[in-house]
Amino acid sequence: MTVDDRKRALESRFAHDQELKFRAEGRRNKLLGHWAAELMGKPDREGYALEVIEADMTQAGDEDVFRKVRGDFDTVGATITDAELREKMTEFLAVAVEQVSRN
Repeated sequence: MTVDDRKRALESRFAHDQELKFRAEGRRNKLLGHWAAELMGKPDREGYALEVIEADMTQAGDEDVFRKVRGDFDTVGATITDAELREKMTEFLAVAVEQVSRN
């Protein structure tokens, strides 16, 4: 294997890993949105999940998603702590990674 072949293989692996990460984060956001919508009593769980997914497009990282859901919980008076919300985000990411890896 030449240096160029190794470079292409590494670039291909990196691109694949980035795609899986993107898909897993999107799936996590959907799961989080469904969970949060249920807790807030929102009748359109799918619509709210799309709002959470869109919120993730505002900046890199998870803070935009956290702020979106935290703000919505605060608006409706939900008694979810920041730690509980972050724990759910981590839990749903693990589920999403498993789901995306199987597909």
